[in-house]
Amino acid sequence: MHGDDEFRVVSWNLEHNGLGRDGADHHWYLAMDILTGLRPHVVLRQELTRATLNGRRAMWAEAARLGGDGPQFIPFMASATPESPNPTGIYLDPSLCRTTEDHEHTTGIWHPICNPVVRLRGALSKLSLASYHLSSFDPTRRASEAKRLTTLGKPGMAAIIGGDANSYPHRRQAEKAPLPDWNEISDRSHFEHRTIERGGTRICDTQPDQILAGEHHGLPPVFIELGHHAATRLGQPDALLPTASLRRTDQGPPQRIDRIYATPQIAAALTRLETLDTDDVRKVSDHAPVLATFNLTALQHALAPDRTLAA
Repeated sequence: MHGDDEFRVVSWNLEHNGLGRDGADHHWYLAMDILTGLRPHVVLRQELTRATLNGRRAMWAEAARLGGDGPQFIPFMASATPESPNPTGIYLDPSLCRTTEDHEHTTGIWHPICNPVVRLRGALSKLSLASYHLSSFDPTRRASEAKRLTTLGKPGMAAIIGGDANSYPHRRQAEKAPLPDWNEISDRSHFEHRTIERGGTRICDTQPDQILAGEHHGLPPVFIELGHHAATRLGQPDALLPTASLRRTDQGPPQRIDRIYATPQIAAALTRLETLDTDDVRKVSDHAPVLATFNLTALQHALAPDRTLAA
């Protein structure tokens, strides 16, 4: 059951925006049913394929569907690029979120980061929201993109960021899925895309997660990775279920590459984290949605002026 004192954030890489190669959109309609059934207040989206066309018609259609019988959601979409026509975007429930700023962070020619800033109803300070889609093929670029995201977690700032990291969690002790065994995977390009060299050996790339949520030299992490937090602090082991690929079998077992992070004071308000791997989800995407639910009252308290940067 959904409670009134909740703030729900969904991050979803919906494969090619639910569109078929022939332009068929029946998967998009099913995906919208899935999303509206979650009753989100914030939707962090990746792969808004073709949503920039025709006056951003698909973006506005999604905003209207998310609003249901009430006001349509407020949409934001970063730019498409010559390298990728699949931009990131964010949709906001106007009953809880009042926009104060709208930023786009470019990190090269891959996916710019979509980053509106809001005031939650009943909160005095601002909350930064970001949808990211890290490079699918270049570990060096992924590390640079992750470092760009850390600017949203500077001391005194409050943020929730989510997306497709195309890389692996750096903490392994509680993870559900083993890392790929590269001796069993014939896809050499995938090996190049997902590994880095360390000490003369090729290992799985966990750098983005280490940058965003690792502890270094006695310093606390910039962000809390909410899946790990839910599993280890809230007693929710299923928060570490894999998110992708739900279909392919030639790149090893599914992995938890879609992750939501929050600054520490915001993470403290988390009540649950869910990976929604259902039959309907698998019909429309190779990635599962990730749903983070926060206690709204605790979140409003965390956004008091003495805890975050005032406007």
